[in-house]
Amino acid sequence: MADGGMFDMMKQAREMQKRMTQAQKRVAKAEVTAAADDGRVTVIINGKLQVKSITIDPAFVATGNVRAVQDLLTSTINAAIGKAQEMMAEEMKQVTGGLKLPGLSDLF
Repeated sequence: MADGGMFDMMKQAREMQKRMTQAQKRVAKAEVTAAADDGRVTVIINGKLQVKSITIDPAFVATGNVRAVQDLLTSTINAAIGKAQEMMAEEMKQVTGGLKLPGLSDLF
């Protein structure tokens, strides 16, 4: 490979790394919301997959059906995680132009 070609490749790699860092910052700040059962449970998760808030309708808790509350909470958290992962995948697609590059999926 000619020296110019190697230089261009390194320049492209640095540019992609810069875009990746910017994307990671955007994703970390972003939040997704999942709600279930007409809003009885709402979960907000950020791009780092950290739960930011959980809201449970007091009337739902007042039913005394702990198992139903636990099940709905679990499914809502899983739905929020799924949304966050989709958001991360879309961001990755924007950075890589749709290329599937080994090891980069671990960055999000």
